[in-house]
Amino acid sequence: MAIDISLLSRICEAPGAPGFEIKIRELVLKELKGLVDDVRVDNMGNVIALKKGKSSKKKVMAAAHMDEIGFMVTHIDDNGFIRFNPLGGFDPKTLTSQRIIVHGKKDLIGVMGCKPIHIMSPEERGKNMKLTDYFIDLGMSKKQVEKVVSIGDPITRLSELLELGDCVNVKSLDNRVSVFVLLEALRSIKKSRRKPAYDFYAAFTVQEEVGIRGANVSALEIQPDFGIGLDTTIAFDTPGAQPQEKVTSLGDGAAIKIMDSSAICDYRMVAFMKKTADAKKIKWQPEILSAGGTDTAGLQRMVPGGSIAGAISIPTRNVHQSTEMSNKKDIEHCINLLAACVCDMDKGDWKF
Repeated sequence: MAIDISLLSRICEAPGAPGFEIKIRELVLKELKGLVDDVRVDNMGNVIALKKGKSSKKKVMAAAHMDEIGFMVTHIDDNGFIRFNPLGGFDPKTLTSQRIIVHGKKDLIGVMGCKPIHIMSPEERGKNMKLTDYFIDLGMSKKQVEKVVSIGDPITRLSELLELGDCVNVKSLDNRVSVFVLLEALRSIKKSRRKPAYDFYAAFTVQEEVGIRGANVSALEIQPDFGIGLDTTIAFDTPGAQPQEKVTSLGDGAAIKIMDSSAICDYRMVAFMKKTADAKKIKWQPEILSAGGTDTAGLQRMVPGGSIAGAISIPTRNVHQSTEMSNKKDIEHCINLLAACVCDMDKGDWKF
């Protein structure tokens, strides 16, 4: 099965900074038509889709966050240059001269500017760039900018998806690739004419990049027995990486999370995912991430007594940089593993 590059492109290229997920939410709602039994949007903007299962005795919930790292306008100076605050964590060194979109009354394309290297002092050249070193240049005067842009407007990166060999490269694979995986797993379940083992809640969440806020409130409402987080993870499989630093590698399959800094996955869920992958001949690799958390933590904790939670991760290079890269086959394996787990959840050994 080749993945739908056209759909993945539309999902990744749609804007949706934390708290401003309007465009990506519209796209998700459109794609969900015909795939599920019920769809609703909660007060925070999470999209909750229900696919009824063979049994309603238990609930399974998978979450993929719709938001992407971005910025917010905080100041327009006398010359029309914009200062900003981050929405989520950025690697500043990758921002120099990158194109962005300021989402005001209309979209304006701008460029991340900073002090030219030619006039930096030797001390300045040796220092790492900080976010506060950057400004946004729209090529417009203050008067022109203020006709369109207001304090508080969101800013996202400008990037089109490219296929590079076996991989895709674009901004916001974190976490739009998981939005794609969740949609395509629902499509796969429908095409196979299988039903989930239990009622399956597919949650497309908001504001993960600023503290898993959407996953927390949606898990509080749904109260799942089983939780599956969907997100990218580090693939440091490039030159200079030591074996113990890689976390995952592109091309080695879907990553089954064991732990990250916010969640230790339930060992029963980890074992179930591994067994399911092996039975379905789905390529997988283990993931242990020492820093960084995902919606998995919200699914695990925001339920009385907790849920039996785990995560499927998509190995990704250059996470939280200007563009990110994932392997197309790994994405396919993640779709297949999620669909298989949802349909076979009743086959797991959930006893202590």
